[in-house]
Amino acid sequence: MKALIVSVDLGTPDYQAHATEFVMLARGAGAEIVATLVARRARPDAAHFIGSGKLEEGVLLADSTDAEIVLFDQALTPAQQRNLERSFSRRVVDRVALILDIFALRAKSHEGKLQVELAQLQHLSTRLTRMWSHLERQHGGIGMRGPGEAQLEMDRRIIVDKVRVLKERLARAQRQRTTQRRSRMRSGVLSVSLVGYTNAGKSTLFNALTRAGAYAADQLFATLDTTTRRLWIEGAGQVVVSDTVGFIRDLPPTLIAAFRATLEETVHADLLLHVVDASSPQRDEQVAEVDRVLVEIGAHEIPRILVYNKIDETGYEPRVERDEHGTIARVFVSALRRAGLDGLRGAIVESGQIAGNDAFNIQSLQSE
Repeated sequence: MKALIVSVDLGTPDYQAHATEFVMLARGAGAEIVATLVARRARPDAAHFIGSGKLEEGVLLADSTDAEIVLFDQALTPAQQRNLERSFSRRVVDRVALILDIFALRAKSHEGKLQVELAQLQHLSTRLTRMWSHLERQHGGIGMRGPGEAQLEMDRRIIVDKVRVLKERLARAQRQRTTQRRSRMRSGVLSVSLVGYTNAGKSTLFNALTRAGAYAADQLFATLDTTTRRLWIEGAGQVVVSDTVGFIRDLPPTLIAAFRATLEETVHADLLLHVVDASSPQRDEQVAEVDRVLVEIGAHEIPRILVYNKIDETGYEPRVERDEHGTIARVFVSALRRAGLDGLRGAIVESGQIAGNDAFNIQSLQSE
């Protein structure tokens, strides 16, 4: 689908990274980018987010390039989206809706699909008026106003009912996941979760460690469903490793809430491996964003190791770095080249012992 991207620079230091990331999101959703309009503003316009001059320029650009859709790299209010669609005479998709669309495209498991549908319905519930914008032009034509309002209320009730059913199904899935987790804890198994910014190489590292064959690709949100595998690590015994969904800046709050059940693998892990793309110029900002989301989901106090991945693209050597207390802080690896994995396994063993995990200690004794 031919798309015009509207990129808004609000003067933030990370604008360029934000804009580049949005282009990756657009391409990941299958868009053919035919033009990009850059608007600079100190603050968003209440009605259209961008000013009237840029709006006119954008309409002309969309018409001249035959763009079928307009992608906005910021989150829009329902009113802004409705006003923009009237001006462009095209569908307008903001950053939140685009991320939700990609999640809907990539979710494979039953639970993952439920979570995406819930997030989409919650997002849609605030934007129902735009579905009936054609009625507003009738100005109370005979037989129009009443049915329009009745249909709108009917749609709202349908969405409320669907949200309730989806939440019940997700609650059942969450209880099942909790039962499975308790079973693992009773069996004395260390639980390790891979977390990190999207496209940091988590799935590639997961496959390198477990030989699981999980889907991995150079694109944002290649992994949406949590995949769990057991592996044997000398000195630790059986270890359960989980590959989780990647984080991204400005992740929609509805999505964090909807995916809370999936992210519980992270919340209840004994150890987090925070995978970082060592080759990314924005790696520090990405680390900070992941840390912020970990706080949001209540996983910030779990022991973690920073795993600097993709060192084959940076010239770094595989190594293990410690902080001033002698505790392992960073491990440098290349999951693609399978370099530095022995150091990472050793770090998992040592960090598991420091975490004081009873199950881990039992496993360690059993494996000796």
